[in-house]
Amino acid sequence: MTRSRRALANAFAAVSAAMLGLAAGALWMLPTAYLRARLPWLALPLGALLGWAVARWVLPRPGAAILAACATLLAAAYVTALIAAAQLAGNMDMGLTDAMRIAGAGMLWSLMRLSLDVAQLAWFAAGAAVAAWTAHRSIGR
Repeated sequence: MTRSRRALANAFAAVSAAMLGLAAGALWMLPTAYLRARLPWLALPLGALLGWAVARWVLPRPGAAILAACATLLAAAYVTALIAAAQLAGNMDMGLTDAMRIAGAGMLWSLMRLSLDVAQLAWFAAGAAVAAWTAHRSIGR
């Protein structure tokens, strides 16, 4: 495989893994919104699912573990941003998209940082580790 073709394939794999991570974050938001509780432990099953999906469909090479871990961390960041935006929208009596647009990235980032604690970060890190392990195990099969 030529160098430019390999670079293009790696870029496409990174974009695909990012899209899978964002989709997992949106999926993660559904039970969180329904139960009205933070569910950081969902990083573990979603990490396993992302690890398997990335290793099987996106990048069936050794770099899949890194991509899967990054996709899981992206999902965790996205669901945290969605939760912050939903809380802001509820407090201000406005729609979710309006709240996200008006608040901007800086305010959402600050609200995300304020809402995180060490236990949630530990769950997110464990989910990323599960994703990397699952991807690494799935490559050999």
